[in-house]
Amino acid sequence: MASGEVRRRPRLIALLVALAAVVLVADQVSKQVVLNTLVPGEYHPLIGDFFGLSLVFNPGAAFSLGEGATWLFTVAMVVVSVVIVVVARRLASLGWAVTLGVLLGGTLGNLGDRLFRDPGFPVGHVVDFLNYNGWFVGNVADIAIVLSAAGIAVLSFTGIGVDGRRGSTSEDDGAAAGGRHVAEDDEGDLDPSRRGDGAGAGAGGDEHRADSDGTAEDEDPPAEDHQDSGAQVRPDERSDPDEGAAGAEDHSAEQKEPQ
Repeated sequence: MASGEVRRRPRLIALLVALAAVVLVADQVSKQVVLNTLVPGEYHPLIGDFFGLSLVFNPGAAFSLGEGATWLFTVAMVVVSVVIVVVARRLASLGWAVTLGVLLGGTLGNLGDRLFRDPGFPVGHVVDFLNYNGWFVGNVADIAIVLSAAGIAVLSFTGIGVDGRRGSTSEDDGAAAGGRHVAEDDEGDLDPSRRGDGAGAGAGGDEHRADSDGTAEDEDPPAEDHQDSGAQVRPDERSDPDEGAAGAEDHSAEQKEPQ
């Protein structure tokens, strides 16, 4: 783990907690204001019929789904909150710090309603008051949860992990290691000192053959000279038997004269 990540993590966790607190306070304060000013069933338009205020106590989820399983939503919110706290221990990304902080604040906002509002723990009804043309009625916590879900989708799509690293880091490292291995092999092929014994043996064999060829070429000329010396004897240099006999007689006569 890089020392920079260790130094940065406390600041990111502090940011996460601060954002969660801001969202939680904004949600609970807005709900309390609505409870003090609005009457259930009344609609107060803000942007025509598209958007307005109406007080609703929701036992389920958006679009009135799961009204008979309020406790399941309570359990789900507790699980989400615990997961965020656990994941925050590896936090090293500003984007994830903001996203998880907003998500935690929204989750705790609605969880507080489930735990402490009527009809009681842990099946309390969530206070909703933001009416979107009758499609559904939500609150500040719902807005925070939707925004954080979009943030998680973007971060996941771009491959940014909670630890700030890209999701394809391991694959890149493997590819980089493979590239270094290939580069080292190429350098070994180019560097004579790193070539294998087979290459050295081949070179030695070539040199041996070259020396043998050179020796053979050096030994050939004497044989040719010997053959040429025998072939160059002229007929006129050969001894004549008659002349030899005459010479012998003259030599004998010279030896007899002193007597």
